[in-house]
Amino acid sequence: MSDLLRELHPQAQRIAGLLRERGEKVAVADGATGGLIAASLLTVPGALEFFVGGGVVYSFHARDVLFALPREAYAGMRGASEDYALLQARAIRDNFGAAWGLAESGSVGGSSHPSGALAGRSVAALAGPGGAFTRALDTASDDRIANMAAFTRNALALLEETLKGS
Repeated sequence: MSDLLRELHPQAQRIAGLLRERGEKVAVADGATGGLIAASLLTVPGALEFFVGGGVVYSFHARDVLFALPREAYAGMRGASEDYALLQARAIRDNFGAAWGLAESGSVGGSSHPSGALAGRSVAALAGPGGAFTRALDTASDDRIANMAAFTRNALALLEETLKGS
């Protein structure tokens, strides 16, 4: 994974610069990415200036602890969907007191997803002062490691492009 982090470092530096210019911070809820979104941002020295924290939401228990939302908040939602990822992006932003919340919800493959989402499906969601945004990705692949990398790239691209445009 160090090769992936080296690949993503220049993008993380650009994101850090954008957040620093704006005086804003981001909180991250990694799902199927397993912490790679946060790890990518943390490759930048001085990350405390733009990154407040987050967590890996890989179980219902982790979700309940990290987001502190009642179970009813998820009624009718499925993992790897726009509404589910947006709920997480808003919750991580609010719970960590950040300007931006970035969340990823997906199914990396290699095993079945609890909600039945197909392997290779991911939704990145971003909530912040500029609004709420999502970006879906369907790799149609069951390659777990390749999907984790693709899902991370997708989420970081959503963050960078939104910061540039808002």
